[in-house]
Amino acid sequence: MAKLQETFRNIFKIHELRQRLLYTLALLVIVRVGSHVTLPGIDAKVLAQTMSNQGSDNLFGLYDLFVGGAFHNAAIFALGIMPYISASIILQLLGAVVPYFQKLQQEGEDGRKKITQLTRYGTVLISAMQAWGVTVHLVNLPASNGMPIVPPAVQGIGFTLSTIVLLVAGTIFMMWMGEQITDKGIGNGISLIIFIGIIDRLPYALLDEYRLIASEQRNIIIELVILTFMVFVIAGVVLVTQGTRRIPVQYAKRVVGRKVYGGVTQYIPLKVNTAGVMPIIFAQSIMFIPSTILQFFPNNETMQSVAGYFQYRSATYSVIYAIMIVFFTYFYTAIAFNPKDVADTMKKQGGFIPGIRPGKQTSEFIDNILTKITLPGSFFLAIVAILPAFISGFGVSGQFASFFGGTSLLIIVGVALDTLQQIESHLLMRHYDGFMKSGKIKGRR
Repeated sequence: MAKLQETFRNIFKIHELRQRLLYTLALLVIVRVGSHVTLPGIDAKVLAQTMSNQGSDNLFGLYDLFVGGAFHNAAIFALGIMPYISASIILQLLGAVVPYFQKLQQEGEDGRKKITQLTRYGTVLISAMQAWGVTVHLVNLPASNGMPIVPPAVQGIGFTLSTIVLLVAGTIFMMWMGEQITDKGIGNGISLIIFIGIIDRLPYALLDEYRLIASEQRNIIIELVILTFMVFVIAGVVLVTQGTRRIPVQYAKRVVGRKVYGGVTQYIPLKVNTAGVMPIIFAQSIMFIPSTILQFFPNNETMQSVAGYFQYRSATYSVIYAIMIVFFTYFYTAIAFNPKDVADTMKKQGGFIPGIRPGKQTSEFIDNILTKITLPGSFFLAIVAILPAFISGFGVSGQFASFFGGTSLLIIVGVALDTLQQIESHLLMRHYDGFMKSGKIKGRR
């Protein structure tokens, strides 16, 4: 405890780190405030009654978890940061198949700026479509006690346009705040916005579960057993996916003047889960798209039957979600770790893997090992992500199961470790001890 208190005192001794932390906290407070500012034209009391009757055991409840209750409140930040993530995914996918975007990725800083600009344009377009879907959803949402959420006098083109403008502006503002946190604060801004939204739902999840247990609708013993099982499974997955496969690299001796270089063996660490939690975030943002499209057809029986296949608890949803997580695990790993670049760097430095020729064969060897160790990591991520949907079928509420299992817990752990790692780096640069005696916290990048 004394060690921890000393570390926190050291954090506030460093002016730059203190400023970064306070800046980050200030923007996150704004995010939370905006999640409780209801859109104009909506009866907040009727909305609260209607949403409480609908429950959270559906895909909209899961979306609400990611945006920290803003969707439940019909707030100006109801769309959260998910449109930005969807636009980023689309641009990265295009970079893998379209020559124009491949060229931009290879142009260094100028190409990165152009891709960032295109991502922002895509964010506006996607958020506008989703905002339109939200207006249709709010207007057609079954009213509570005969009172509509959007009064008839307010409904019309004016309400639709104003809602779209406010929701798009809210998403763009959150995107800007995320970028500012990344540049001037601590941690990854986009991930922290999702992180703080999930953390915000914890008291509500606990309170709802307590009410159900108090009314004898839930058995506390069964729930504790199930949740304990989930925590152990997820802890095991975190430990497994943090494993590495080390590849030995031999550097030949080189004599330059009177100095001798090389002649040592180093190792390339290949993580079982190089992608971290990004595949889950990517896959989840894509899975929200069908629900957004189906909002435009609230009275169409065919579309509503299709919507049944994308319900949070449906087998179809779980299978598609799991497949997408496996795909994005490989996709993000390919972006984060390029075997060809590693092989070229080794060749230039005079390094080689024993028994493997430098160059193309080294690249293929590393790629083969990375492919094999990524497969179990992707399967573990997929299992953990779909676990809450099955657990909720045993009596545990969807919101409670989603928070303590699967996606939410992995995001919380991953983002927290990455943020602590950045704080640790600032402390070590100024010769202060970090949160651990070794001065190292292994993040999940």
